[in-house]
Amino acid sequence: MTIATESSDMVVVGGGTGGCFAAATAAREGLDVVLLERKSEAEGGRIACGDGIKGASTFPDVVDRERLREAAFTNEGISRGLFENPQSGESIEIPFDETGAVIDRFEYGQVLLAETERAGAEIHYDTVVNDVVQPDDSVEGVTAIRDGEPLEYRADVVVDAAGALSVLQDRTDLSGSTFDTNVDYTHFCSAYREVLEVPEPVDWDDALVFKPTEELGYLWYFPRSATEINVGLGFQMSQEPIELVDVLKDDIATRPEFADATVKNKLGAALPTRRPYDSAVHPGYVAVGDAAGHVNPCTGGGIPGAAKAGYWAASIAAEAISDGDVSEAALWEYNERVQTGFGKRFAAMDCYNIFGTAHDLDDLVSIVTAIPGQQLVDAIGKKGTADMSLRLKLKTLLKTIGHWGVLSELYKVQQTAGSLKDVYESYPSGPEHFDAWRRERDAVMDRLYEITGAEPKY
Repeated sequence: MTIATESSDMVVVGGGTGGCFAAATAAREGLDVVLLERKSEAEGGRIACGDGIKGASTFPDVVDRERLREAAFTNEGISRGLFENPQSGESIEIPFDETGAVIDRFEYGQVLLAETERAGAEIHYDTVVNDVVQPDDSVEGVTAIRDGEPLEYRADVVVDAAGALSVLQDRTDLSGSTFDTNVDYTHFCSAYREVLEVPEPVDWDDALVFKPTEELGYLWYFPRSATEINVGLGFQMSQEPIELVDVLKDDIATRPEFADATVKNKLGAALPTRRPYDSAVHPGYVAVGDAAGHVNPCTGGGIPGAAKAGYWAASIAAEAISDGDVSEAALWEYNERVQTGFGKRFAAMDCYNIFGTAHDLDDLVSIVTAIPGQQLVDAIGKKGTADMSLRLKLKTLLKTIGHWGVLSELYKVQQTAGSLKDVYESYPSGPEHFDAWRRERDAVMDRLYEITGAEPKY
C-alpha cells in the first residue's frame, strides 16, 4: 500500500508547551513547520497539570503573552506557600520572593495552540504518531495515523515534544549519538488531579498548599480562584504504589471548606521527576519539555522550562537547517543552553529527591517543619545557600532532637548540590568533551549516594 507523504522543514510531535513554543518559533524563523497533535481541535490543550506557575514573564516572546495571561491566568495573586505537617496538622508559611499564578490549563493550552497557528505553523489534530523515519543514523521524519489514514511526515528536523516516556525514543535508534537513554520508569511520578468548585471562598486563595504523603509523594491544593481549586497528588514510581484517587478523596473529606464541593474535571498523567536528559539531541532529532526531563523534580513544575526549551530547540534547529547541517554537533548548542540555564538548578534539586528516598516520612517532615521558610527555599536549590544566624541554628537544632543525623546529612546534600551546579555551569560546548564532563558529574553523584546511603538513581 502506498502511504501519502508530506514534507516540511520541521515536524513537531505534541501540542503542549514545549511543542507549541518550538513550532511557533520555527514558523517565525520562516520555516515550513507542521505540529502533530493526537487530540481533537476541541480537546487540544487539555493536559493534567497542577496549574501553578512562576516565571511566565520570562516566556520567549514568540506568542502573545498578554493574550495568554488574560485568557488563562485566573489567579495572579499567589504570594506564599503553605506546607502542612500531616502528623500535627500544623502549617508553616513560606513567603515567595516573586508573585506566582494559577492558571486554567485547558484555556492556556487552547490559546497557546491558536497562537502557534497564528505564528504560521500548520497544526494537524487527530494525528497519532507511531514511528520515526530513520533510513540511516539521522531521523528524517515520522509516520502517523491521521483520521484513520496512514501518513508519512518528512522533515529536516523532528522535535519530540510527545511528553513523558515518549514513544518516539523507543522507536529511534539513538546508539549513534550521545542522546540520553539512561531513562527508567522509576524516574517518573504518577499523578492525578481534580478541579473542584467549592460553595464558599477559601481563605488561602493567595497560597499554594502542599502536604507530604507516604511514598515520596505530596498532595496539593492550588486555587485557580477563591472557589475553584486544583487538587491532586502524585507519588514517585520508584516507591510502592499508592491508591491516588482514594488518598486524595480521604484528605479532601477532612477539610471543611470542601464540603459539598462539585468535581468539574478529573485527569491523570505521568511526569518526570529526574534531572534533565544529559543530552537531548541526535542527528535530525531534538527532545523538549517532559520528553527531555525538563521538569522541576521536587515540585513537578515544567511550564516555563518547556517554553524556553522549545524556543531554544527551534532557534538552533532553524540555523542548522539553513546551513544544511542537522548533525548532533550542529544541534549541540541546544544542550548547552538547557544545562547552563534551568538544567543546572533542576539537576541540583534532584539531589533532594534522592535524599528523600533514603528516609521515612517522619524524618523528612521533622526536618522541613523545623527549618525557617527562606532557608528551606534556599536549601532546595533556589539560590544554593542556606545561611542561618546562630539563634536560628540553635532553634532548628532544638526542634529536630532525634533527627540531628538527618539534619547534618541535609546540609551535606546542600553542599553537594552546589558542587553539582558548578559542574553543570561548565557543560561542554560540543559532543567531543561530553564523556569527560559526564565523568566529572558522576563523581559528584557518587559522593551524594555515599552521603545519603540512597540507591543510585541513574
